[in-house]
Amino acid sequence: MADRQLSSLRPGYRALIFGSSGGIGAAIVRALVGDPNCSAIYAAARTASPAAGKVRGLGFDLTDEASIAECVAEASADGPLDLVFVATGLLHDADIRPEKSLRALDADAMARAFQINTIGPALIAKHALPKLRKDDKAIFAALSARVGSISDNRLGGWHAYRASKSALNMLVKTCSVELAWSHKMAVCVTLHPGTVDTPLSQPFQANVPEAKLFTTDRSAAALLAVLDQLDAPQTGGLFAWDGEQIPF
Repeated sequence: MADRQLSSLRPGYRALIFGSSGGIGAAIVRALVGDPNCSAIYAAARTASPAAGKVRGLGFDLTDEASIAECVAEASADGPLDLVFVATGLLHDADIRPEKSLRALDADAMARAFQINTIGPALIAKHALPKLRKDDKAIFAALSARVGSISDNRLGGWHAYRASKSALNMLVKTCSVELAWSHKMAVCVTLHPGTVDTPLSQPFQANVPEAKLFTTDRSAAALLAVLDQLDAPQTGGLFAWDGEQIPF
């Protein structure tokens, strides 16, 4: 029998996943495919994937608001959305590395981090939150990170990534306040997925204990379990994969 990943959502719930071609995003889609409670999955990535079963691929550009708006419009054309999951993020690429000290700060690299980690998800929220279901529990969740917690920062470094994720936490918190005015049962949160074996974390896995390095499927299942347990009183928070609420 298939697992019910999100039993707290109404039967036949509809989900929109941004970043569905990434490690965690793809794992979220796989988990929802196996959830008989989910009737439709809109999998949004830079290149739309072919439709398969209850999964419909959508193309979008995280740096292009018009493409985000179009993606949300397509996903919500047949009714309100019950889950919007933002699985996008940038720690490093061919041109960007996390800073070890202030001397390494670069304006262009910092702007790029904020574009992907903060501005893109904020624009998704702008267009997706009004499309959430109002008459039952609905969820907006965005991947953040423990290192985005100001009070948890004891090691320093990673200036742009930390700051962009901290800003994301504040944006989602602010969105949750406004959303609660019209969506009384909504949950609007950021999530720390743990250290997951993806290209994002691979350069930094050397000192991670084996038991603390998660597969994408393990992380996705844990995050969905956390979301299933959250209700409106917890909206606006930052939650880890094990359900711990991380202070800002």
